[in-house]
Amino acid sequence: MPVVQFVSDLHLDPGRPDTTRQFLQYLESRGRDAAAIYILGDLFETWIGDDDDAPLSREIAGGMKACSNAGTALFVLRGNRDFLLGERFAAACGYTLLDDPASIDLFGQTALLMHGDILCTDDTEYLRFRHQVHTPGWQQDFLGKPIAARRRIACELRDASRNAGSDKSGAVMDVNPGAVTAIMQEYGVRLLIHGHTHTQGVHRFSIDDQPATRVVLGSWDTGGTLLECRPDGYRFEKLATSA
Repeated sequence: MPVVQFVSDLHLDPGRPDTTRQFLQYLESRGRDAAAIYILGDLFETWIGDDDDAPLSREIAGGMKACSNAGTALFVLRGNRDFLLGERFAAACGYTLLDDPASIDLFGQTALLMHGDILCTDDTEYLRFRHQVHTPGWQQDFLGKPIAARRRIACELRDASRNAGSDKSGAVMDVNPGAVTAIMQEYGVRLLIHGHTHTQGVHRFSIDDQPATRVVLGSWDTGGTLLECRPDGYRFEKLATSA
């Protein structure tokens, strides 16, 4: 039976080697059971550009390329932490970069895939920042700086984000129900899969008197987790901890 797997919010970082090991182990084992793997953003904690020569980048590229070469199709959405992922790194890994949102056929049903950050419309401070760093001018200026300077700026932005998040309520940082309904109506879908909020779960509701489902992927903060979909249904799974 064909299998499609979804993961999100791994936040790979040199300071979290256990997560890196678990992801590479997943790519070498369970990931190869899947016809396709979709990574819905924040694969990395920070991403300063495809020219980054850090060991972590090379290690992940090698693991993903091996999985791709073994026959699993890999797809990646950019997240709020790794929004600078580009085609050069995608080619090195053997994955396809997807726009956010992206519609796919999931065993006969159209599913809308998102990272999820643009659904958090109550967090106006973050959305202003997101708009700024997604402008071509900001990105061109940032990517033109030396790697060492980019690493320093990325660390500063990450720390500022963490500090800002500590002062915000969970409701502000969660998705807005109206934004969810609006995007699903825009794309004409009844199934939405996203990450970002780190609150794994399945939410069932109605849109235009029709049943709708929003599936939220879990983060890898406390161990790997995935959503596995088959023609007869789907389930969340906690991955075994790597040795």
